[in-house]
Amino acid sequence: MSPRGRPRAFDRDAALDEAMYVFWERGYEGTSLSDLTAAMGINSPSLYAAFGGKESLFREAVDRYRERFGHQPPETGTAREIVERWLRDTAREYVAEGRPRGCMVVLAAINCTEQNQGIRDFLAAKRRNNLAALAARLRAAAEEDVDIDAIVRFYGTILHGMSIQARDGAELADLEAVIDAAMTAWPRFLRKATAPG
Repeated sequence: MSPRGRPRAFDRDAALDEAMYVFWERGYEGTSLSDLTAAMGINSPSLYAAFGGKESLFREAVDRYRERFGHQPPETGTAREIVERWLRDTAREYVAEGRPRGCMVVLAAINCTEQNQGIRDFLAAKRRNNLAALAARLRAAAEEDVDIDAIVRFYGTILHGMSIQARDGAELADLEAVIDAAMTAWPRFLRKATAPG
């Protein structure tokens, strides 16, 4: 006799990857449980048993996204070089073939109903943490007096805007042109030394 009630085995990591791609493409509120179970190849009770529900699955999918596709700012170089490489490396990821365009952390829950405010806040905190990591890297690298807070606000806005542009169909050359233009603003962030006396 075969054991009764034994669930069909499934690859949890592979299922999580599939959920990540669905959330990345459709956003949190645009993704239904049936979308998830179809993509993951499991039924609804198995999803709840393995992941605890849609919200907890989403949070785990965001962590998986950050593990696989997240970009930390480069560890070496001048402040300007770090920012430029961070933008260019991320732009390439935004338009890579074979997966949704743009950034899941930017795009998956910009607008949410009140009942999903916690998801929006969760992603907003992730974005703030990403920019805080950039600020910390720049403080460690800066060899000149630069306005790091202004740099992070400005270039963070460029990064998030490129994510939307990539989702809307911009190609790498388009994003590179945005970066070229944005880097011409760098001198605005240099603090002028004051003469003694």
